[in-house]
Amino acid sequence: MMRAAGTVSALTLVSRVLGLAREQVFAMLLGAGYYADAFNTAFRVPNLLRDLFAEGALSSAFVPTYTRALAEGGPARAHHLSSRLLTLLAVILAGLVTICFVLAAPFVQVLAPGFAAVPGKLDTTVALTRVMLPCLPLVSFAAVTMGMLNAQERFATPAAAPAMFNFVIIGWAALLWAMGFGPAQVAMGWAVGTLLGAAAQLLVQVPPLWKDGWRLRPEWAPGDPEIRAMASLMAPATVGLAAVQVNIFVSTIFASHEQGAVSWLQYAFRILYLPIGVFGVAVGTVATTGLAQRAAAGDLAGLRETLRRSLSLVAFLSIPATVGLMVLGRPIVRLLFERGQFHAVDTENTATALSIYSIGLVAFTGVKVLAPAFYALGTPRLPLLASASAVVANLLVIALLHGRLGYRAIALGIALGSILNVALLAGAFERRVGGLLTRPLAGGLLRMGLAAGAMAPAAWLSARAIASRAGTHGLAAQALGGLAPVAIGVVVYFGVSRLLRLPEAQALTSGLAGWAGGKGAR
Repeated sequence: MMRAAGTVSALTLVSRVLGLAREQVFAMLLGAGYYADAFNTAFRVPNLLRDLFAEGALSSAFVPTYTRALAEGGPARAHHLSSRLLTLLAVILAGLVTICFVLAAPFVQVLAPGFAAVPGKLDTTVALTRVMLPCLPLVSFAAVTMGMLNAQERFATPAAAPAMFNFVIIGWAALLWAMGFGPAQVAMGWAVGTLLGAAAQLLVQVPPLWKDGWRLRPEWAPGDPEIRAMASLMAPATVGLAAVQVNIFVSTIFASHEQGAVSWLQYAFRILYLPIGVFGVAVGTVATTGLAQRAAAGDLAGLRETLRRSLSLVAFLSIPATVGLMVLGRPIVRLLFERGQFHAVDTENTATALSIYSIGLVAFTGVKVLAPAFYALGTPRLPLLASASAVVANLLVIALLHGRLGYRAIALGIALGSILNVALLAGAFERRVGGLLTRPLAGGLLRMGLAAGAMAPAAWLSARAIASRAGTHGLAAQALGGLAPVAIGVVVYFGVSRLLRLPEAQALTSGLAGWAGGKGAR
């Protein structure tokens, strides 16, 4: 698992770094004002639909079904299933995109009522929304091809596909900058670039499938038993994700009344999503296939062990990331974004949002591992209920505290909601299957906390010392102040983890030694 997760993590890291680079270019060109808020809100409309019908519910339902078809009927049956699914998706999503195009204006008015106070901001958001709606079918098809490759335990290409998305957009943005466009043209051009990136994410995954003999043969068969099985899994998953989208929907309504808040929260979550993607998504991707295989074989002991090791691994990586983002939020945001149209006040507000979001980082990554276990067991309603409970908690926090905390209440509500979500999932698994919340797992988490506690003052003191000597202005000073404390924190955390004999640290050392030895032999 660690080897496979390492491959996915490395490629996901490339994608997330490129994603941050994309956000850096975006911040430099558009900052956190009028057009940045408009674009980020517009992108939430196709993104909302994508999370509901593509990368979330569809992937969760498709991978176990495709894995079973592959095991029972071989590649021919599995390829036949994928063709029928893609045909069905093409018809459904074409209709959905058409409806959303027609209703874009009233939807945006409900999503961001605060934009009405700024002349032209609503109209700009509607236009950007309509341009980006075709992203939905593109990323849906990409989710299917990604699931096919993952089910075959071929993780590299699907993990690299999001990197292609970011790479294309960055190249397109460089072209926009070179042509000297103003903010309005840059925002619209960025929407077009988003479509190009989504197409690239799909197309890069087709060659390995084609090489294996897969061909798309359109066939309308909504009554196919396996399609219906996927639909039965997708229904509660979609409802659960819909609850999460209600979260985002309500958060955007509140944030739209505060100039720049939509963008501050977006930039902060983009940074947070680096560890979520590298740790949670990577380990969750590898674990999903293993969990599905063990559940299909009726191997509950193996399923428990896979889940326990997965959770321990994401915790080992996420706990220090949580502490690091809380302690080093300002120098990190300053290094990544503070240039061009992104100013010092934007750094302060984004760093504040990042620190609050980070409270829920371990929970964010834990859900990526826990939820697939319930889909593998054929009990998708439990993640639905946990997700809905988290949404209710988040909305209560926002409703009670937004008047006093502003955008900070939104970040706090999402963080606390994620903690409730993972707690409910872990408790439900323990009651139904058992063997998860063991003493070794609790002891490991305690030692990880101790190692992170030793890391925090070392990182914080080094950041203060560098800032006092080198300052905070200029790329060189920002790079030194943002990267050196991170490196010091990593060394301290890993060193203390070794002293505390954490198995993840031991395994990581062995893996690095093996990689270095193999490279030296070559």
